[in-house]
Parts: sequence; C-alpha cells; structure tokens
Amino acid sequence: MLNNSRILVFIPMYNCAPQIPRVIKQLTHPDVAKFVDGVVCIDNRSTDQTSAAAAEGLASLHQISHRTLLRNNDNYGLGGSHKVAIEFGRKHGYDFLIVLHGDDQGSIIDLLPYLEDGSYLNEDFLMGARFMKGSRLEGYSLLRTMANKAFNFIFSVISRRRLYDLGSGLNLFRLSSFDDDFQHRFADDLTFNYYLILTVAARPFRLRFFPLTWREDDQVSNAKLSRMGFQILNLLGQRVKSLSAFEKGEHRAIVRDAYPSTVVGFWEGDQTSSTVAADPI
Repeated sequence: MLNNSRILVFIPMYNCAPQIPRVIKQLTHPDVAKFVDGVVCIDNRSTDQTSAAAAEGLASLHQISHRTLLRNNDNYGLGGSHKVAIEFGRKHGYDFLIVLHGDDQGSIIDLLPYLEDGSYLNEDFLMGARFMKGSRLEGYSLLRTMANKAFNFIFSVISRRRLYDLGSGLNLFRLSSFDDDFQHRFADDLTFNYYLILTVAARPFRLRFFPLTWREDDQVSNAKLSRMGFQILNLLGQRVKSLSAFEKGEHRAIVRDAYPSTVVGFWEGDQTSSTVAADPI
C-alpha cells in the first residue's frame, strides 16, 4: 500500500467458473496490486467449479499478500455476500472495500486513476457508472440500456440528487460508513444495490460516480428484467412513502441474525498451498 489506508478487494461469485480466472488476473497488474492489501472471493453456493477456479487463481496471485476464499453457509444472494464482505473487511482491519464482480464485466483499471491521485480518500462511496459520460458499453442491449437510464432518472428525482448508476459491478466503499449496520436489513438479492444507493443518497455521505467500461460476452445474467422492474417499483414506493421507514424497515425475505461463511482457502505472501478451515467466519 502507498498510504496508511488498507484496501480489500471483494469478488462475489456465483457460477462464474469460466470468468473468475480472468477477474483474479486483473489484480496481477502491478499498478493495481500496489494499492491492494487483501482479496476475498466469496462463493455463494455455486453449483459449478467456481470455487476450484478461484482457489487456483488466488494461489498464484503472489502480488497481493493476503488472499481468502470463503463459501457462504447458505445461499445469501448477492446482497448477502456484500454483507459477508463488509463484516470480513471490518473484522480484519481494512479501511476500504473494492467490489469487483466475478463475472468479468467490469475492469478494475477504471478505478485506478482515483487510487493513484488519492481522491478516493475523500469519498465514502465511489461508484462505477455505466451510463455517464465517458463510459463505454460493449454488448449491452439497447433495451437494458434504456430501462436502466429510465430508472436512473426516477431514482435521481426521488433522491433529489443526480445518480448515474444504481449499482454496477465495480465500486469502492469506505467501511466505516457501515458502522451502524444500516445495510443489514436491506434485501439480500440483486436489489441490494438499489436499497444501498437510495440510502446513501439520502444521508450526508460523500458520494461520487466515475465512468467505466462494461462488457457482456460470455456472462450469464441472473437478473430478469421484468421481475426486477416490479421489485424496483415496489421499493421506490416504500422510499416515497417514508424515508425513515424505508431506512429502518426490514426488507429481507429471510431475516438472519448473521451471515456465516466458511474459509475454503487462505494464502499469504508467496505461499502456494491453501490453509483449509472448517469453522465459520
């Protein structure tokens, strides 16, 4: 690291065995690796060889000192995996969490200018935006682009703040922002990011968006546009009705006191073999 802040890269994974080696390889870039203190890959009960592929990639990632592979003890959804990562980062003394999705649609290189000039230190939430000026979309359908832009506009009007994206797969969070665990009652599914951005926009957090390159080639989306549309409209209705109730309300389908996960592998320094543990984290 180039300053006293410790950065953890969190890679959420679900059935992305073909893509995860490419994602981990992004972290071998020397200009990226010098800013990263640790990596945690969190497998949300994949049914393919995602964990094995991630373990192989992490074992060879000698550029970064601390690498951990976790497997959720239950299927928590993408939002639930975020909660596991936030708790992991705070428990192990990290200051910032970079979210880099395991399906290899985004590139961490897009975040590099803000790491290099230190401007990330002035933000609580630095969010990748697929639809702002300077961004590039590759293989992204016109229908999905139009739908996202429409919802961006609606969310911005409701939040009274310009929101360029409601949740891409490349973001940076200041972990102390979650000290009151406001995220704990957010939905655990793909709508987690919508609850997050609405709450962040309503609070005095320092929020900034940055352009990125987003591509779709061999990825398989878990989002169904029509179903997601109804879910988004429902949560928007809750937000409009009462901000206080929205922030303090219970939005999860399954209420959990904790989100335990199990260490599948841990690598440190040049160590090439994993330390397997059976105890939940």
